[in-house]
Amino acid sequence: MSQPVDFVVAIPARYAASRLPGKPLRLIGGTPLVLRVAERALQAGAREVWVATDDNRIAEALAGLDGVRVAMTASDHASGTDRLAECAQQAGWSDDTLVVNLQGDEPFAPAEGIRAVAEALVYSGAHMATLATPVEDAQTLFDPNVVKVVRQQNLDALYFSRAPIPWHRDAFARSRDTLSGPHWLRHIGIYAYRAGFLRQFAAMPPGTLEQLESLEQLRVLEAGYRLSVALSPAAFPPGIDTPEDLERAEAWLAAQH
Repeated sequence: MSQPVDFVVAIPARYAASRLPGKPLRLIGGTPLVLRVAERALQAGAREVWVATDDNRIAEALAGLDGVRVAMTASDHASGTDRLAECAQQAGWSDDTLVVNLQGDEPFAPAEGIRAVAEALVYSGAHMATLATPVEDAQTLFDPNVVKVVRQQNLDALYFSRAPIPWHRDAFARSRDTLSGPHWLRHIGIYAYRAGFLRQFAAMPPGTLEQLESLEQLRVLEAGYRLSVALSPAAFPPGIDTPEDLERAEAWLAAQH
């Protein structure tokens, strides 16, 4: 039996989301989104759970949740990674602290998935780890809002893209309506890294590929670092980005009861 992995969870939660203003405080089943995400992190067994935010209203919403700490960070961070780098500084984490970056819009993140990304970092020896899940329909594969990933034989990422990769030349020449085979993976936006690499990542200049695809994780690949991709051991419902996502989340939650 392997030893449990020791990790902390950091949740970036910016108030001014462009597609869903005030997103962290939007209610799902009467509970603020950011509160649901923090509860999932606690359920996963994290040694510490931090929410890195730029707004006192988010801090106030978390005030009653035992075991969750808040880092008040600058409002002008360009990305969640930059925000977490400031959180790491405030928390005083050593360079070897294992940090799981759980997005602040993942209210249904499974506890076993959060643990799995931490374990993937430890057992792969990569600089960074993330999760993926099989793509089950053509609509998802061809949706540019859904990020796809292809892996090497050692399970490290080869590339992330909004495009449908890999491109099945012969099958797609016949039809793009059906999928068959385990070729396609949807990227799940959860990450694990050591605090030292988090600081290093935040200090890197944005890469060309990152800017083209608008995918921050490509900065790591373009700079030559390893990024391990494990399959999620449990279903990872899509995050909340739009009012429509919020409605779907309400319906999904109602169906669980």
